[in-house]
Amino acid sequence: MKQYYLQTKDEVLKEFKTSTDGLSTGQAKENLAKYGKNALVEGKKKTAFQVFLEQFKDLMVIILIIAAVISAFTGDLESTLVIIAVLILNAILGTVQHVKAEKSLESLKSLSSPSAKVLRNGEKIEIDSKDVVPGDIMLLEAGDMVTADGRILDNYSLQVNESSLTGESTNIDKADVDFNHEIPLGDRLNMVYSGSLVTYGRANVLVTGTGMNTEIGKIASLMNETKERRTPLQVSLDKFSSKLATAILIICAIVLGLQIWRGQPIMDALLFAVALAVAAIPEALSSIVTIVQAMGTQKMAKENAIIKHLAAVESLGSVSVICSDKTGTLTQNKMTVEDIYIGGEVLKPEQLDLGNQLHRYLLYDAVLNNDSSLKDGKSIGDPTESALLEMYRKVPGIDLGNNQLGLSESDLRGLLTRQQEVPFDSDRKLMSTKHLIHTVPTIFVKGAIDVLLDRCDNIRIGDKVRPITDEDRKKILAQNEHFSENGLRVLTFAYKEKDEDLTPETEHGFTFIGLVSEMDPPREESVEAVARAKKAGIRTVMITGDHKVTAVAIAKKIGIFNDGDIAVTGLELDKMSDEELEQKIEKISVYARVSPENKIRIVNAWQKKDKIVSMTGDGVNDSPALKKADIGVAMGITGTEVSKDAASMILADDNFATIIKAVANGRTVFENIKSAIITVLFASIGGFSVPFIAVQLLFINLVTDSLPALAIGMEPGASDILDRKPRDPKVGILDKSLITKVTLQGIIISVGVITAFMIGRQTSAAVACTMAFSTLTFARLLHGFNCRSQHSIFKIGFKNNWYSLAAFAVGTLLLALILFVPGLHSLFAVTPLTNTQLLWIGFLAFMPTVLIQIIKIVQESK
Repeated sequence: MKQYYLQTKDEVLKEFKTSTDGLSTGQAKENLAKYGKNALVEGKKKTAFQVFLEQFKDLMVIILIIAAVISAFTGDLESTLVIIAVLILNAILGTVQHVKAEKSLESLKSLSSPSAKVLRNGEKIEIDSKDVVPGDIMLLEAGDMVTADGRILDNYSLQVNESSLTGESTNIDKADVDFNHEIPLGDRLNMVYSGSLVTYGRANVLVTGTGMNTEIGKIASLMNETKERRTPLQVSLDKFSSKLATAILIICAIVLGLQIWRGQPIMDALLFAVALAVAAIPEALSSIVTIVQAMGTQKMAKENAIIKHLAAVESLGSVSVICSDKTGTLTQNKMTVEDIYIGGEVLKPEQLDLGNQLHRYLLYDAVLNNDSSLKDGKSIGDPTESALLEMYRKVPGIDLGNNQLGLSESDLRGLLTRQQEVPFDSDRKLMSTKHLIHTVPTIFVKGAIDVLLDRCDNIRIGDKVRPITDEDRKKILAQNEHFSENGLRVLTFAYKEKDEDLTPETEHGFTFIGLVSEMDPPREESVEAVARAKKAGIRTVMITGDHKVTAVAIAKKIGIFNDGDIAVTGLELDKMSDEELEQKIEKISVYARVSPENKIRIVNAWQKKDKIVSMTGDGVNDSPALKKADIGVAMGITGTEVSKDAASMILADDNFATIIKAVANGRTVFENIKSAIITVLFASIGGFSVPFIAVQLLFINLVTDSLPALAIGMEPGASDILDRKPRDPKVGILDKSLITKVTLQGIIISVGVITAFMIGRQTSAAVACTMAFSTLTFARLLHGFNCRSQHSIFKIGFKNNWYSLAAFAVGTLLLALILFVPGLHSLFAVTPLTNTQLLWIGFLAFMPTVLIQIIKIVQESK
């Protein structure tokens, strides 16, 4: 990409065959055809049909399809139809959730589609930003979004916030200057870049790059090259499904061989093997996991966390490191006055005294020598100046008599009108205005201490003005250094009472008033959220484009940076070898002035340590790392389109505390998914011993698996969910202790089912199968209560999850319909039962739950 900042204005105008009057309509059309639309190219998205087909790329699903085909050939059409219906339902569920997530993203994108003002045929017009082309003269003023890269032609005190591109939260003073050597992007003062925001002044800019040929486009290309990682649950489920499917195939093959060896007809043997496969495969598993995740996304959406990728819901529960952006996420993204050094003491805005004339002069200077405004709670203009107006509004006793400070800032400005001004510029580092204060011509000035303090001849303490001494200067500079060490931005205020023309040449001979320090303060909830994350075993790391001193100061206030921790800059990180970074990474809490490549390297280094990493960000420069992280979290308010595309989750409120809430929800979702899977697996173990027909097995699996499992998916999180350490992603869903518990409890249910079968055989084979089918169905509906928690039902109760009772009631009703409605008897191959047989079913189904609950009560008492 050509470096236009190294060319003069005339050279750039000549290269693009344009003039300061802009392109003609014809030239604009030619350039649009040549360079294309001014838009970032998105990766090719899957169609809904492609997503639907992908739902069938699973070994267990393939086994079921084979089972359905065999059932069709053996004449068991009902089983075939039921299996196909189940598979299609599961595929539809996955597809709908994917499409829904994409629609949520599109609605967020629609919030940020800016227009642009350009010169065409010498006239100022407003066009869609997508129609801006290289060679256009773009007109920028305060409040505009920069929609393309460009070389500044005419500059009028332009200030630009480039945080979406560089991550740096401070505004950049632009200038019409020439460079003859290569410099970093952040220092290219004669250029503006797409995605930046104009915060002050205005400028005419020659567009040099659009779409993917912008600096933002370069980062978008880097993001497209970064591959997304699979979530821990996806990995665990794939391993689990693969092992289960392999075991089922081996068992079915052995059974088929034995049946043929015993002389059974091949078709009968195949039908038995199909029934066994259908019994063993938890058909509802993927649907249940999908539905539980979907319910989790709905809950998170209510708490301002929009989940883009469904699988990310559970991954949040495994997060062990959160790499968080500073500005707007951990902080308020709003400059605020912290401390004021005035009259030799440090005060808060609320401590300013309107009866003190020195304090009043500071407020006059802050309000009158200021171009920003506050409307409906929103600041318009430079954030640093807006903070001064907020400071003014905090002063108590604002309605004091005749000092004119009982007025709003706009009324005060109307009364004490600005007679002359010299706007701020990056060379002088000052801003001055002239007013008539109590009939006295007065000039107010504010600016950088290194410039303004040398222009002060006097100092005011209370009502007295005296010459400023070297000792005064030392105290002022010491206080400024103290503010700076704590990450505060400092403005110096002074004035002089003199009737003279206000020009840059007359900006001297001032009387020092005081220093005002500002910062972007931490969100109140960030401190608690970081503490909660720490308690949950989650390490929070700050990654920012801001300066190291500022970043460390904020990190200390929030609780991220502690004694013994390290802070490094992007340049320092570049000098580290991978081995050195690996040794130091667990001690580094703050990364400052980082590049997109730095962010990817940090995420990768944590992942090499087998950590599940969440990365937050709002700019295009964050996007590659958002995609690289296990959970990329984009900002919904300040986030760019590309960052939202790269992320797995979007924070609608840009709040770090929302991430911690989402982690708690993620842990709850995993616990619920695990409990649901356990619920599903019990039947596979309990159903092997009885030769049910395929339709009965599908009813057992779908009804008695799905209903309790979905109810468990609505289980609220445990109160101590964030007191636990993050789960190890390398440990599968089912560990040895869990497999043992599943097997033993499955055997208990199996004993009841076999007993029912034996009792039924005393009457007939049909009664035996009906009693076994009914006992297994009813036992598993009851077993849903056991799977809700590791605690007994007496401890957790029913009030916090009425869905479990509803699932049990619906399942029982469906079983009753099968047993008591004659029209369903033939479909499910059941026969009428006596009252005694029904009582046996109830007793044998109820006993396993009684035994399991007794075991839990005994364990709780220890």
